[in-house]
Amino acid sequence: MSRELETAVAAAREAGSIALRKFGELDSAEIHPKEYKDFVTEVDQACEQCIASAIARAFPADGMLCEEGSAANGRSGRKWIVDPLDGTLNFIHSFPAFSISIALNDPHNELLAGVVYQPVLDELFTAEKGKGAYLNGKRIRVSVRNNPEHLLVATGIPFKEYHYLEPYVSMLKDVIHDSAGIRRAGSAAIDLAYTACGRFDAFWEYKLFPWDYSAGVLLVREAGGIVTGFGGNSDVNMHHSIIAGNSFTHPLILEKAKKHFKKHM
Repeated sequence: MSRELETAVAAAREAGSIALRKFGELDSAEIHPKEYKDFVTEVDQACEQCIASAIARAFPADGMLCEEGSAANGRSGRKWIVDPLDGTLNFIHSFPAFSISIALNDPHNELLAGVVYQPVLDELFTAEKGKGAYLNGKRIRVSVRNNPEHLLVATGIPFKEYHYLEPYVSMLKDVIHDSAGIRRAGSAAIDLAYTACGRFDAFWEYKLFPWDYSAGVLLVREAGGIVTGFGGNSDVNMHHSIIAGNSFTHPLILEKAKKHFKKHM
C-alpha cells in the first residue's frame, strides 16, 4: 500500500469514527441548510476538517477539493477529492447508508488512489491505479451477470433539478423492464463501491460532482468494470453523469441513456 493510500485510509477511518459517535444522536441545531433540499451538518464539517488536516500534513504540496469548501491549489499538480460524508440526508435521518470518499488525481487528472469507507458496516473499499480494488483487504471484481432477469441495478433519483426528471423517469422505466430490481441508497460512493464488488450489477446517475464519484470510479475500473458518462466518454467530468457496470450491463444502460438523455448531453 502506498503512502498516499495509507494516508487516505487512516483519514477515512478517523472521519468514520467521528460520524459514528454522532450517528442517531444528531441535534437539529447541528443541521444547517446549504441550498434548496440540501443540507450540511456539523459532522460533515468535522469529518472534512479531520481529512483535510491529515492530507495537508502528509502532502503539503498537493491540492484539495472538498465538498464542504476546504480547498487548496497546491504546487505538485496532484489533487485530493473528498466527500467527508456522502449521504448526509441519510445520516440526518439515522438511515445507516453513508460513507466517506477520498480520491487522488495526478496532474493529468488521472485517478491514482481511492477509498470509500462505510463506517456502520466497517467496510473499507480501496484501489490504486493498476493494482486492483479491494474490500477489507480482499480482492474484488465486478459481477459477471448477463441475464436481465437477474440484474440488480442502482441509481440516484433527481431531487432538486426537475428539468431532467421526465427523461430520467422514461429511462427508469426501461431499466426496470431489463432488470430484476432497482435500488436507491442515497450515496453514490456506496453505489459505485457496491458495483465494484458485484453487489450491484450496474449504477447510473445524472448530475453528480467529483467528490461524489471519483473514488468509486477508480474502484469500479480497478475491479474490471467500465465507467463512462451518459455519452459513452470515459471522461466522466464532462457532464458529471455516470454509468458503471460490467461488459454486459454497461452497454445496456448506456444505450438507454443515449436514447433518453440525448438533449441533455
